[in-house]
Amino acid sequence: MSGVRVVTDSSCDLPDDVVTELGIEVVPLTIRFGNEEFVDRRDLTPKEFWSRSAASPVLPETAAPSPGAFEDAYRRAAAEGADSVVAVCLSSKLSATIQSAQLGAKALENDLRIDVVDSLSVTMGLGQMVVDAARMARDGASIGDIGEHVRDLVDRTRVYGALDTLENLKKGGRVGGAKALVGSMLSIKPIIEVRDGQVEEESKQRTRSRALQYLLDKVRSQGEIDALAMMHGDAPDADEFLGRLAEFRDRDDIIVGEIGAVIGAHSGPRVIGVVFQVPR
Repeated sequence: MSGVRVVTDSSCDLPDDVVTELGIEVVPLTIRFGNEEFVDRRDLTPKEFWSRSAASPVLPETAAPSPGAFEDAYRRAAAEGADSVVAVCLSSKLSATIQSAQLGAKALENDLRIDVVDSLSVTMGLGQMVVDAARMARDGASIGDIGEHVRDLVDRTRVYGALDTLENLKKGGRVGGAKALVGSMLSIKPIIEVRDGQVEEESKQRTRSRALQYLLDKVRSQGEIDALAMMHGDAPDADEFLGRLAEFRDRDDIIVGEIGAVIGAHSGPRVIGVVFQVPR
């Protein structure tokens, strides 16, 4: 495979079939439950993560990949014939992952052209940028054109998620136990947004049905969009929600990502989110 290869990290939450089809190289983060350490999506699938997480009294910890892990990914790309690499990574405001990607690139600066892009996003916000980049690479675009396009997408990508529980925010110290208890009794469902590279609370909704309707209204209020994706963390109503998104896009055109450990540690189970790109 000649031309440009696209590298990312496992917080992208892209489905395996999309990764394989587009030849994307995914560098995994690691997760620790107490003294046990797992490589994200290699040692621990999203479903296994959710099962372990439910039984854990504390939040698992996640760690960025090492610079060497990225260097190895770049070397694999070169060995398979790539003459350059675009690495698109988890927001620099949420993780040290991009610093590792940059250090790995520096180690190869005399051997391979590598452009490291800060997505300022996460989960399928990052994933959708990576898919766009990989499709461009497959179609023969240059590293310069791909990097420019992805940086343009950074400003045009919107990520919203509806949390189903306050338990993980409580475990993580983001809300106190009493506040979490009251919020749960009132069926408060926070809506979170990725804004300027950070995860912020966008609003609060009463009941899950209202929260999911709010996400649909967010997409609808935008009018025209360039792309649409969804993601969920072991949500039993994910297929139903996907069906409702068919109002905006053919179901086959909506990539569905399974949220794993990197995001799930903070969001909690049954989270559902939408990602869309607004026109320039």
